[in-house]
Amino acid sequence: MSERGALSLAALDWLAGPAGAAVLDELAGDDLSEMHTLALLTRLRKQVAPELAGAALAMARLRQKAVPKFGELAPRLFFTPEALEQASDPHIRRYRAAGSHGQTALDVCCGIGSDALALAQAGAAVTGLELDPLRVAIARYNAAACGLTIPVEQVDVTHGIPSGADLIFYDPARRDASGQRLLHVDRYQPPLALIRGWRAGRILVKLAPGVDLAQLRPYGGTVEFISVNGDLKEAVLRCDSATMGTPAPLTTRATLITPDGVQHWQRDRLPQVATAAPRAWLLEPDAALLRAGLVQDAAAAWDATLLDESIAYLTTDAPPATPWARAWRILGWLPFHLKKLRHTLRAQQVGHITVKKRGSPITPEALIAQLGLTTGPESRTLVLTRLRGQPIVLICADYQPA
Repeated sequence: MSERGALSLAALDWLAGPAGAAVLDELAGDDLSEMHTLALLTRLRKQVAPELAGAALAMARLRQKAVPKFGELAPRLFFTPEALEQASDPHIRRYRAAGSHGQTALDVCCGIGSDALALAQAGAAVTGLELDPLRVAIARYNAAACGLTIPVEQVDVTHGIPSGADLIFYDPARRDASGQRLLHVDRYQPPLALIRGWRAGRILVKLAPGVDLAQLRPYGGTVEFISVNGDLKEAVLRCDSATMGTPAPLTTRATLITPDGVQHWQRDRLPQVATAAPRAWLLEPDAALLRAGLVQDAAAAWDATLLDESIAYLTTDAPPATPWARAWRILGWLPFHLKKLRHTLRAQQVGHITVKKRGSPITPEALIAQLGLTTGPESRTLVLTRLRGQPIVLICADYQPA
Protein backbone atom coordinates (compact mmCIF):
# COMPACT_ATOMS: atom_id res chain seq x y z
CA MET A 1 0.00 0.00 0.00
CA SER A 2 1.30 3.47 -0.82
CA GLU A 3 1.90 6.09 1.84
CA ARG A 4 -0.98 8.16 0.53
CA GLY A 5 -3.28 5.09 0.71
CA ALA A 6 -2.19 4.38 4.26
CA LEU A 7 -2.51 7.92 5.63
CA SER A 8 -4.44 10.83 4.19
CA LEU A 9 -3.67 14.47 4.88
CA ALA A 10 -7.08 14.80 6.55
CA ALA A 11 -6.34 11.85 8.83
CA LEU A 12 -2.91 13.30 9.67
CA ASP A 13 -4.46 16.65 10.61
CA TRP A 14 -6.95 14.85 12.86
CA LEU A 15 -4.19 12.80 14.53
CA ALA A 16 -2.25 16.00 15.22
CA GLY A 17 -5.29 17.65 16.80
CA PRO A 18 -6.69 17.23 20.32
CA ALA A 19 -9.08 14.38 19.49
CA GLY A 20 -6.46 12.38 17.61
CA ALA A 21 -3.85 13.01 20.29
CA ALA A 22 -6.23 11.64 22.92
CA VAL A 23 -6.78 8.45 20.92
CA LEU A 24 -3.05 8.01 20.36
CA ASP A 25 -2.37 8.52 24.07
CA GLU A 26 -4.95 5.86 24.85
CA LEU A 27 -3.41 3.41 22.38
CA ALA A 28 0.09 4.00 23.77
CA GLY A 29 -0.87 2.00 26.85
CA ASP A 30 -2.37 -0.93 24.90
CA ASP A 31 -0.93 -4.18 23.57
CA LEU A 32 -0.78 -3.34 19.86
CA SER A 33 0.32 -6.75 18.58
CA GLU A 34 -1.32 -8.05 15.42
CA MET A 35 -3.38 -10.61 17.31
CA HIS A 36 -5.35 -7.74 18.90
CA THR A 37 -6.03 -5.85 15.66
CA LEU A 38 -9.72 -6.74 15.38
CA ALA A 39 -10.49 -5.92 19.01
CA LEU A 40 -8.62 -2.61 18.82
CA LEU A 41 -10.30 -1.52 15.60
CA THR A 42 -13.73 -2.54 16.90
CA ARG A 43 -13.23 -0.39 19.98
CA LEU A 44 -11.87 2.57 18.02
CA ARG A 45 -14.67 2.47 15.45
CA LYS A 46 -17.16 3.08 18.24
CA GLN A 47 -15.41 6.42 18.83
CA VAL A 48 -14.31 7.61 15.37
CA ALA A 49 -14.78 6.97 11.66
CA PRO A 50 -13.21 3.75 10.30
CA GLU A 51 -10.53 5.64 8.33
CA LEU A 52 -9.46 7.53 11.44
CA ALA A 53 -9.49 4.35 13.54
CA GLY A 54 -7.15 2.62 11.07
CA ALA A 55 -4.88 5.66 10.86
CA ALA A 56 -4.64 5.93 14.64
CA LEU A 57 -3.77 2.26 15.13
CA ALA A 58 -1.18 2.37 12.34
CA MET A 59 0.44 5.52 13.78
CA ALA A 60 0.48 4.10 17.31
CA ARG A 61 2.30 1.02 16.03
CA LEU A 62 4.78 3.15 14.09
CA ARG A 63 5.53 5.18 17.20
CA GLN A 64 6.34 2.01 19.12
CA LYS A 65 8.53 0.79 16.27
CA ALA A 66 10.27 4.19 16.10
CA VAL A 67 11.62 4.12 19.67
CA PRO A 68 15.04 2.60 18.75
CA LYS A 69 15.58 5.40 16.20
CA PHE A 70 13.89 8.32 17.96
CA GLY A 71 13.93 7.45 21.65
CA GLU A 72 11.75 9.59 23.91
CA LEU A 73 10.67 11.71 20.94
CA ALA A 74 8.94 8.78 19.21
CA PRO A 75 5.58 9.13 21.06
CA ARG A 76 5.30 12.74 19.84
CA LEU A 77 6.29 12.32 16.20
CA PHE A 78 4.47 11.22 13.06
CA PHE A 79 5.74 8.65 10.57
CA THR A 80 4.98 6.62 7.49
CA PRO A 81 6.29 3.04 7.27
CA GLU A 82 8.65 3.85 4.39
CA ALA A 83 9.99 7.03 5.96
CA LEU A 84 10.62 5.34 9.30
CA GLU A 85 12.52 2.54 7.59
CA GLN A 86 14.63 5.07 5.66
CA ALA A 87 15.45 7.21 8.70
CA SER A 88 19.12 7.09 9.68
CA ASP A 89 20.44 5.67 12.91
CA PRO A 90 20.15 8.36 15.62
CA HIS A 91 23.90 8.27 16.31
CA ILE A 92 24.57 9.03 12.63
CA ARG A 93 22.03 11.86 12.54
CA ARG A 94 23.74 13.51 15.48
CA TYR A 95 27.21 12.87 14.05
CA ARG A 96 26.35 14.41 10.67
CA ALA A 97 24.78 17.44 12.32
CA ALA A 98 27.78 18.09 14.58
CA GLY A 99 29.66 21.24 13.63
CA SER A 100 26.65 22.91 12.03
CA HIS A 101 25.93 25.28 14.92
CA GLY A 102 25.30 28.78 13.61
CA GLN A 103 25.26 27.65 9.97
CA THR A 104 22.47 27.81 7.42
CA ALA A 105 21.48 24.42 6.11
CA LEU A 106 19.17 22.85 3.53
CA ASP A 107 17.76 19.35 4.04
CA VAL A 108 16.99 18.41 0.44
CA CYS A 109 14.35 15.66 0.06
CA CYS A 110 13.81 15.97 3.81
CA GLY A 111 11.04 13.36 4.04
CA ILE A 112 9.44 13.46 7.47
CA GLY A 113 12.22 15.75 8.71
CA SER A 114 14.38 13.48 10.86
CA ASP A 115 17.70 14.94 9.64
CA ALA A 116 16.32 18.47 9.69
CA LEU A 117 15.44 17.91 13.36
CA ALA A 118 19.01 16.78 14.11
CA LEU A 119 20.48 19.81 12.33
CA ALA A 120 18.16 22.20 14.16
CA GLN A 121 18.92 20.56 17.51
CA ALA A 122 22.64 21.06 16.75
CA GLY A 123 22.03 24.78 16.29
CA ALA A 124 21.74 25.12 12.52
CA ALA A 125 19.17 27.32 10.82
CA VAL A 126 17.73 24.61 8.60
CA THR A 127 15.08 24.61 5.88
CA GLY A 128 13.52 21.39 4.61
CA LEU A 129 12.69 20.82 0.95
CA GLU A 130 10.29 18.03 -0.03
CA LEU A 131 7.99 17.33 -2.97
CA ASP A 132 5.44 14.96 -1.42
CA PRO A 133 2.69 16.93 0.37
CA LEU A 134 2.10 14.22 2.97
CA ARG A 135 5.73 14.19 4.02
CA VAL A 136 5.82 18.00 3.99
CA ALA A 137 2.92 18.04 6.44
CA ILE A 138 4.51 15.38 8.65
CA ALA A 139 7.84 17.24 8.71
CA ARG A 140 6.07 20.42 9.80
CA TYR A 141 4.15 18.65 12.55
CA ASN A 142 7.33 16.90 13.74
CA ALA A 143 9.22 20.19 13.99
CA ALA A 144 6.37 21.72 15.98
CA ALA A 145 6.22 18.68 18.26
CA CYS A 146 9.89 19.21 19.11
CA GLY A 147 9.46 22.93 19.67
CA LEU A 148 11.71 23.76 16.70
CA THR A 149 11.31 26.36 13.97
CA ILE A 150 12.01 24.57 10.70
CA PRO A 151 10.46 25.95 7.52
CA VAL A 152 9.50 23.05 5.24
CA GLU A 153 8.80 23.99 1.63
CA GLN A 154 6.98 21.86 -0.91
CA VAL A 155 9.23 22.11 -3.96
CA ASP A 156 10.46 20.01 -6.86
CA VAL A 157 14.22 20.17 -6.26
CA THR A 158 14.94 19.06 -9.83
CA HIS A 159 13.99 22.63 -10.83
CA GLY A 160 16.55 24.15 -8.45
CA ILE A 161 17.08 24.89 -4.78
CA PRO A 162 17.65 28.11 -2.82
CA SER A 163 21.20 29.46 -2.87
CA GLY A 164 23.41 30.70 -0.05
CA ALA A 165 23.35 27.75 2.39
CA ASP A 166 26.53 26.82 4.25
CA LEU A 167 25.54 23.14 4.31
CA ILE A 168 23.38 21.00 2.04
CA PHE A 169 22.27 17.56 3.18
CA TYR A 170 20.74 15.47 0.38
CA ASP A 171 18.90 12.18 0.89
CA PRO A 172 17.57 10.95 -2.48
CA ALA A 173 15.35 7.88 -2.65
CA ARG A 174 17.27 4.68 -3.34
CA ARG A 175 14.18 2.57 -4.06
CA ASP A 176 11.58 3.00 -6.78
CA ALA A 177 7.81 3.12 -6.27
CA SER A 178 7.61 -0.68 -6.19
CA GLY A 179 10.30 -0.95 -3.51
CA GLN A 180 13.08 -2.18 -5.80
CA ARG A 181 16.59 -0.97 -4.99
CA LEU A 182 18.07 1.60 -7.35
CA LEU A 183 21.66 0.47 -7.78
CA HIS A 184 23.03 3.35 -9.86
CA VAL A 185 23.37 6.88 -8.51
CA ASP A 186 22.03 8.24 -11.81
CA ARG A 187 18.76 6.42 -11.10
CA TYR A 188 18.31 7.74 -7.59
CA GLN A 189 15.10 9.74 -7.27
CA PRO A 190 16.12 12.52 -7.79
CA PRO A 191 19.49 11.56 -9.35
CA LEU A 192 22.82 12.34 -7.71
CA ALA A 193 23.81 14.50 -10.68
CA LEU A 194 21.64 17.31 -9.31
CA ILE A 195 24.39 18.28 -6.89
CA ARG A 196 26.56 19.51 -9.79
CA GLY A 197 24.46 22.65 -9.91
CA TRP A 198 24.46 23.35 -6.18
CA ARG A 199 26.72 25.76 -4.33
CA ALA A 200 27.66 25.28 -0.69
CA GLY A 201 30.73 24.98 1.50
CA ARG A 202 29.70 21.44 2.44
CA ILE A 203 27.48 19.02 0.55
CA LEU A 204 26.62 15.72 2.23
CA VAL A 205 24.79 13.00 0.31
CA LYS A 206 23.39 9.93 2.01
CA LEU A 207 24.17 6.78 0.01
CA ALA A 208 23.59 3.06 0.31
CA PRO A 209 26.61 1.36 1.96
CA GLY A 210 26.95 -0.90 -1.09
CA VAL A 211 27.33 2.01 -3.54
CA ASP A 212 29.71 1.42 -6.45
CA LEU A 213 32.64 3.79 -5.92
CA ALA A 214 33.26 4.01 -9.66
CA GLN A 215 29.94 5.86 -9.98
CA LEU A 216 31.15 8.52 -7.52
CA ARG A 217 34.58 9.31 -8.99
CA PRO A 218 33.31 12.13 -11.23
CA TYR A 219 32.21 14.02 -8.12
CA GLY A 220 35.47 13.91 -6.19
CA GLY A 221 35.43 14.43 -2.44
CA THR A 222 35.38 11.68 0.18
CA VAL A 223 33.10 8.68 0.57
CA GLU A 224 32.63 7.91 4.24
CA PHE A 225 31.43 4.49 5.36
CA ILE A 226 29.83 4.72 8.80
CA SER A 227 29.56 1.88 11.28
CA VAL A 228 27.69 2.06 14.58
CA ASN A 229 28.96 -0.37 17.21
CA GLY A 230 30.36 -2.61 14.47
CA ASP A 231 27.27 -2.55 12.24
CA LEU A 232 27.77 -0.83 8.87
CA LYS A 233 24.82 1.54 8.47
CA GLU A 234 25.36 3.86 5.51
CA ALA A 235 27.73 5.79 3.29
CA VAL A 236 28.00 9.55 2.88
CA LEU A 237 29.55 11.46 -0.01
CA ARG A 238 31.28 14.56 1.36
CA CYS A 239 32.15 17.18 -1.22
CA ASP A 240 31.94 20.90 -1.92
CA SER A 241 30.93 22.91 -4.94
CA ALA A 242 34.39 24.47 -5.33
CA THR A 243 36.20 21.19 -6.00
CA MET A 244 33.42 19.04 -7.49
CA GLY A 245 34.45 17.56 -10.80
CA THR A 246 38.09 18.65 -10.51
CA PRO A 247 40.89 16.14 -11.14
CA ALA A 248 41.30 15.54 -7.39
CA PRO A 249 40.81 11.80 -6.74
CA LEU A 250 37.93 10.33 -4.81
CA THR A 251 39.07 9.26 -1.34
CA THR A 252 37.49 6.96 1.23
CA ARG A 253 37.19 7.04 4.99
CA ALA A 254 35.84 4.65 7.61
CA THR A 255 34.03 6.04 10.63
CA LEU A 256 33.16 4.06 13.73
CA ILE A 257 30.67 5.36 16.27
CA THR A 258 30.68 3.66 19.68
CA PRO A 259 29.62 4.69 23.20
CA ASP A 260 33.21 5.91 23.64
CA GLY A 261 32.92 8.40 20.78
CA VAL A 262 33.71 8.70 17.07
CA GLN A 263 36.83 7.35 15.40
CA HIS A 264 38.01 7.82 11.81
CA TRP A 265 40.35 5.75 9.67
CA GLN A 266 41.69 7.17 6.42
CA ARG A 267 44.53 5.97 4.23
CA ASP A 268 47.86 7.73 4.58
CA ARG A 269 50.04 5.03 3.01
CA LEU A 270 49.85 1.98 0.77
CA PRO A 271 51.17 -0.88 2.92
CA GLN A 272 52.26 -4.24 1.57
CA VAL A 273 50.86 -7.02 3.75
CA ALA A 274 52.05 -10.61 3.41
CA THR A 275 49.88 -13.72 3.22
CA ALA A 276 50.72 -16.45 5.71
CA ALA A 277 49.32 -19.56 7.36
CA PRO A 278 46.87 -18.98 10.22
CA ARG A 279 48.40 -17.64 13.42
CA ALA A 280 46.86 -17.64 16.90
CA TRP A 281 43.95 -15.25 16.38
CA LEU A 282 41.49 -14.60 13.55
CA LEU A 283 40.49 -10.96 13.04
CA GLU A 284 37.38 -9.76 11.22
CA PRO A 285 37.80 -6.04 10.46
CA ASP A 286 34.82 -3.74 10.80
CA ALA A 287 32.72 -3.64 7.64
CA ALA A 288 33.38 0.10 7.29
CA LEU A 289 37.07 -0.70 6.83
CA LEU A 290 36.20 -3.27 4.17
CA ARG A 291 34.01 -0.93 2.17
CA ALA A 292 36.57 1.87 2.45
CA GLY A 293 39.30 -0.43 1.10
CA LEU A 294 41.37 -0.12 4.28
CA VAL A 295 41.85 -3.75 5.28
CA GLN A 296 45.54 -3.78 4.39
CA ASP A 297 46.03 -0.53 6.30
CA ALA A 298 44.45 -2.19 9.31
CA ALA A 299 46.61 -5.29 8.86
CA ALA A 300 49.76 -3.18 8.87
CA ALA A 301 48.63 -1.31 12.00
CA TRP A 302 47.88 -4.57 13.85
CA ASP A 303 50.97 -6.50 12.64
CA ALA A 304 48.58 -8.94 10.99
CA THR A 305 48.88 -11.12 7.90
CA LEU A 306 46.33 -12.08 5.27
CA LEU A 307 45.18 -15.61 4.58
CA ASP A 308 44.37 -14.72 0.99
CA GLU A 309 44.88 -11.48 -0.91
CA SER A 310 41.22 -11.33 -1.92
CA ILE A 311 39.64 -12.12 1.47
CA ALA A 312 39.31 -9.73 4.39
CA TYR A 313 40.31 -12.11 7.15
CA LEU A 314 43.49 -11.39 9.10
CA THR A 315 45.44 -13.39 11.66
CA THR A 316 47.76 -12.27 14.43
CA ASP A 317 49.77 -13.69 17.32
CA ALA A 318 47.70 -11.66 19.80
CA PRO A 319 44.37 -9.85 19.51
CA PRO A 320 44.82 -6.09 19.07
CA ALA A 321 43.12 -3.75 21.53
CA THR A 322 40.84 -2.05 19.01
CA PRO A 323 37.11 -1.55 18.48
CA TRP A 324 37.72 -1.87 14.72
CA ALA A 325 37.78 -5.68 14.69
CA ARG A 326 36.37 -8.80 16.32
CA ALA A 327 38.76 -11.60 17.24
CA TRP A 328 38.42 -15.39 17.58
CA ARG A 329 41.07 -17.64 19.13
CA ILE A 330 42.16 -20.24 16.57
CA LEU A 331 42.34 -23.71 18.10
CA GLY A 332 43.39 -25.42 14.88
CA TRP A 333 42.93 -25.50 11.14
CA LEU A 334 43.06 -27.93 8.23
CA PRO A 335 42.52 -28.03 4.47
CA PHE A 336 38.82 -28.41 3.97
CA HIS A 337 37.78 -32.06 3.91
CA LEU A 338 34.36 -32.98 5.25
CA LYS A 339 35.22 -36.40 6.71
CA LYS A 340 38.44 -35.18 8.35
CA LEU A 341 36.62 -32.18 9.80
CA ARG A 342 33.83 -34.37 11.19
CA HIS A 343 36.37 -36.74 12.74
CA THR A 344 38.30 -33.84 14.32
CA LEU A 345 35.20 -32.25 15.83
CA ARG A 346 33.88 -35.55 17.21
CA ALA A 347 37.26 -36.22 18.78
CA GLN A 348 36.95 -32.86 20.53
CA GLN A 349 33.39 -33.77 21.67
CA VAL A 350 31.87 -30.86 19.77
CA GLY A 351 28.09 -30.94 19.64
CA HIS A 352 27.34 -27.36 18.60
CA ILE A 353 28.91 -25.24 15.87
CA THR A 354 28.57 -21.72 14.52
CA VAL A 355 29.73 -21.31 10.93
CA LYS A 356 31.23 -18.20 9.33
CA LYS A 357 32.48 -17.98 5.77
CA ARG A 358 34.30 -15.82 3.27
CA GLY A 359 35.46 -17.12 -0.08
CA SER A 360 33.70 -20.48 0.27
CA PRO A 361 30.76 -21.73 -1.82
CA ILE A 362 29.47 -23.88 1.06
CA THR A 363 26.58 -22.41 3.02
CA PRO A 364 26.62 -22.61 6.82
CA GLU A 365 23.30 -24.48 6.78
CA ALA A 366 24.66 -27.11 4.39
CA LEU A 367 27.83 -27.69 6.42
CA ILE A 368 25.94 -28.01 9.70
CA ALA A 369 23.63 -30.61 8.11
CA GLN A 370 26.51 -32.53 6.50
CA LEU A 371 28.54 -32.69 9.71
CA GLY A 372 25.60 -34.09 11.66
CA LEU A 373 26.97 -33.19 15.09
CA THR A 374 24.16 -33.86 17.54
CA THR A 375 25.99 -34.83 20.73
CA GLY A 376 28.93 -33.52 22.69
CA PRO A 377 29.25 -30.77 25.29
CA GLU A 378 31.74 -28.55 23.42
CA SER A 379 31.00 -25.64 21.10
CA ARG A 380 33.17 -24.25 18.29
CA THR A 381 33.06 -21.58 15.61
CA LEU A 382 34.10 -22.86 12.17
CA VAL A 383 35.39 -20.40 9.61
CA LEU A 384 35.33 -21.48 5.97
CA THR A 385 37.80 -19.49 3.92
CA ARG A 386 40.90 -19.80 1.72
CA LEU A 387 44.64 -19.87 2.33
CA ARG A 388 46.44 -18.58 -0.79
CA GLY A 389 43.55 -19.77 -2.94
CA GLN A 390 43.04 -23.17 -1.32
CA PRO A 391 39.94 -23.95 0.79
CA ILE A 392 40.58 -24.33 4.52
CA VAL A 393 38.56 -24.42 7.71
CA LEU A 394 39.59 -22.71 10.92
CA ILE A 395 38.39 -24.27 14.17
CA CYS A 396 37.96 -21.44 16.65
CA ALA A 397 36.74 -20.88 20.15
CA ASP A 398 33.39 -19.11 20.21
CA TYR A 399 33.50 -15.35 20.08
CA GLN A 400 33.94 -13.63 23.42
CA PRO A 401 33.32 -9.86 23.43
CA ALA A 402 36.14 -7.87 24.99
